[in-house]
Amino acid sequence: SEKHELNVAAGEVNLFRTTFDNNLTLTGILNNKKGSTTINTLDEESILEAAKQVVELAKSSQPDEANEIAEEQAPKEFTDGPMKPDLDKMHFRMSEFVAYTKEKYPDTILEEINFDFTKSKNVFMNSNGVEYTSETGTYSFVAMFTTKKGKKTSSFNYAVALTKDLDKPFAELASFDRLIQQSSEQTDPKQIPEKFVGNVIVTPDCLDDIIGSITGYLYDYALITGTSVYKDKLNKLIADSKLTMHCKPHSDELAAKYFFTHDGFEAQNSTIIDKGVLKTFLLGLYGSKKTGLPKAVNQGGLLIIEPGDTSYEEMIKSTKQGLLLCRFSGGSPSDNGDFSGVAKNSYYIEDGEIKFPISETMVTGNLVEMMMNIKEISKERVNPGYHLYP
Repeated sequence: SEKHELNVAAGEVNLFRTTFDNNLTLTGILNNKKGSTTINTLDEESILEAAKQVVELAKSSQPDEANEIAEEQAPKEFTDGPMKPDLDKMHFRMSEFVAYTKEKYPDTILEEINFDFTKSKNVFMNSNGVEYTSETGTYSFVAMFTTKKGKKTSSFNYAVALTKDLDKPFAELASFDRLIQQSSEQTDPKQIPEKFVGNVIVTPDCLDDIIGSITGYLYDYALITGTSVYKDKLNKLIADSKLTMHCKPHSDELAAKYFFTHDGFEAQNSTIIDKGVLKTFLLGLYGSKKTGLPKAVNQGGLLIIEPGDTSYEEMIKSTKQGLLLCRFSGGSPSDNGDFSGVAKNSYYIEDGEIKFPISETMVTGNLVEMMMNIKEISKERVNPGYHLYP
């Protein structure tokens, strides 16, 4: 990979640098025993030494008949995105964003901005003749911010956007403007009036935490160990019928892409949940061999959720008592889906109106029940380049 990076600290552009990263991962299977190592020094002597180490690691590991490599497939090369950065436009968009924020939200402090263009070349080869190569170029823009008014300070927040071009100001991408505006409102949060059971409207920025926990039950570890709440739910209802979710590593709607999986198969788009029904697990080759269940056609991520038919404003108006959940801080859910954590940068809703930002408030629930209890999905969606969520 080759990365060209611009940084902002305390509202001022303070760094430009270019970095290069090369690494090689070698994996070997010997009599069903597997060894693996990664190196970043790629001279011939280092590679030969790493290969010897892989053999020794394999010899000392436990045999497992599920250890296998991808079968032969036709070699392919993939390219996506620009191959060179527009450095002048990078500086322009960065300076434009800093100036826009200072003018529109004068009390908001841009704590840190990391803006980079990364060109990556990835190669996968195995001894069955698999050979995939991909070259991709992507701009990544990440801003962290907080607001200070007198002695009052909001909780920090951040926004992210991946893009293949610099045609739009960053304030118009992803959730930057909305989240910075919310930050400017959150210096004087209040406590909710009482403990209650109510609606939670989850913003696209917070949804990744929930969806990540849900898809976590679909991968190798949870299914091999039998701890997944969805282990017996393939082709069965696991969510309200309003929910349809795809994994699209090839989608033109997203800036991020991948073309082959970590275990050496060409990636394909798939539907994970179709109108509430679980259509696929996210098992790799090893997980499939271990469980006897079908291997997925991709490795998850790059998720797209279909929009609903209700506007965000209508969702607020229909809420008698609840929270607008904008950021969530909590541990991993338990094996049965129970979770608890703190709502941050969030709002209290009562009688169809957003009343005030809340001070840190505990939220508890169960992911399995939440998925079945979806009431509405918004028409509007937010696209930061690596997922598309309502």
